[in-house]
Amino acid sequence: MPHIRYRSVDVAGLRIAYREAGSPGAPKLLLLHGFPSAGHMFRDLIPRLADRFHLVAPDLPGFGRSEMPARDRFTYSFDNLASVIDQFTEVIGFDRFAIYVFDYGAPTGFRLAVSHPDRITAIISQNGNAYEEGLSEGWNPIRAYWQDPSQANRDALRDFLKPETTIWQYTHGVPDPTSVSPDGYSLDNFYLARPGADEIQLDLFGDYASNVALYPVFQDYFRTHRPRFLAVWGRNDPFFLPPGAEAFKRDIPDAQVTFFDTGHFALETHAAEIAAAIRTFLG
Repeated sequence: MPHIRYRSVDVAGLRIAYREAGSPGAPKLLLLHGFPSAGHMFRDLIPRLADRFHLVAPDLPGFGRSEMPARDRFTYSFDNLASVIDQFTEVIGFDRFAIYVFDYGAPTGFRLAVSHPDRITAIISQNGNAYEEGLSEGWNPIRAYWQDPSQANRDALRDFLKPETTIWQYTHGVPDPTSVSPDGYSLDNFYLARPGADEIQLDLFGDYASNVALYPVFQDYFRTHRPRFLAVWGRNDPFFLPPGAEAFKRDIPDAQVTFFDTGHFALETHAAEIAAAIRTFLG
């Protein structure tokens, strides 16, 4: 088994926690998690890749073991999340690297790629969207909040923060729900239950509109720079639909798209298959 290290580092005055494995001299792969998880979502993937790659999985600010500053000290926006992770890569010496993006990690990682196209060697997107057709009707309550940021529309989104909703996100679309370990969603619910975490997550729901507004910018980056691209997608995702995965090929004709019979958190059931696809893709 590879030796996995659990570290933290100061980035712009914030403590950012991360897990790391592999040789520092190996090709670098940055793993960016999504809502409502943290770097622990990669716990089954990292051991399968650490013999070939130098892997780092940070917890975004406000998530996991990273610092969760108060909202009057830190504005929870995707621009700010990306800025912190951009600085994080510089602090740990990631100068050229591939990125694995999932859910919230996608708009975070795509911002890095737009800002530093020369640093990105490849992109792996696991249910990480950049196209309007990839958004399901499950986004309708959040869209309503974008259009009218009233307190009533904000409060309506609290259902997304309930423990049973987290479990549903992990198990929906999985042919055998008993194959999903409770470890991931239990830890996510622990972090979501911290005082103040709910308001932070509601802020990010509201700011997700900024990601959709940037879709044309992300797509222009794809067309202009044609990064090596692999999409590994849970086809039964209730939030990010298969057409969103197929759409990458419109802007990157050589993009590889692979679907798995699972849901949103595809690594919970298909870590071995996704690891094998990455090993073949990155060669």
